[in-house]
Amino acid sequence: MASVDRHQQITDAVRRAGQLSVAALAELTSTSEMTIRRDLEILTEQGVLERYRGGARSLLLRGEEPPFALRAQDDLAVKQRIAAAVAGMIADGEAVVIDSGTTCLEVARALTHRRLTVMPLSLHAANALVGAPQLRLLLPGGEPRPGELALTGPLAEASLAALRFDTAVIGCCGLNASNGLTAYDLADAAIKRAVMASANRVIAVAEAGKFSRTALAFVAPTSALHAVVTGDDAPNDEADALEAAGVVVRRV
Repeated sequence: MASVDRHQQITDAVRRAGQLSVAALAELTSTSEMTIRRDLEILTEQGVLERYRGGARSLLLRGEEPPFALRAQDDLAVKQRIAAAVAGMIADGEAVVIDSGTTCLEVARALTHRRLTVMPLSLHAANALVGAPQLRLLLPGGEPRPGELALTGPLAEASLAALRFDTAVIGCCGLNASNGLTAYDLADAAIKRAVMASANRVIAVAEAGKFSRTALAFVAPTSALHAVVTGDDAPNDEADALEAAGVVVRRV
């Protein structure tokens, strides 16, 4: 098992149980206790777990978003396929705003060789786009959230209100027909609403797991989206509900 997959398995198991011993985690992952101890050190540094003698306990509440560093490698191949599909939906010359989050970061990376005007809403994405030869990079104001480096607050909202984009690429923490598009952070939800209001077309990106989640802050109903790009393992009932609401669904 790859270390990224093992870290996710450990995080999920400890989060469900509250705390688990090194021995139990070694048995769960079919690896050595020495390897588990190294994994726990890494996850402790990321703020996911708290170590105690012989085990670890979770620092994540059910309503909290896992740290960016942990999510960045989760389902990476799927996120890259989603990003490539989104890039194919954007024409040269467009003005594009890219939301924060790990999937949106992959979208930014997929656009680095395109002739576009792009405003990224995270410092991670801005860093990926700096120096792109044909790309005009616009930087918003705002306060970066720790870890996420997502730009939020009145300055970011004012930047979005002053501009009109052809396409917005928006991420989500949860997406389903019953509860719409949701986010873990209230300030992030406000930015997402401002993003959607500033664009002629809104493309949401979501791995299959997002369809089974509902986060704290409501952003918008699914009918506010023009398209959703997701993995080929997305649940059929949710894809059908999106299409019934007039949303184009692309599975990759």
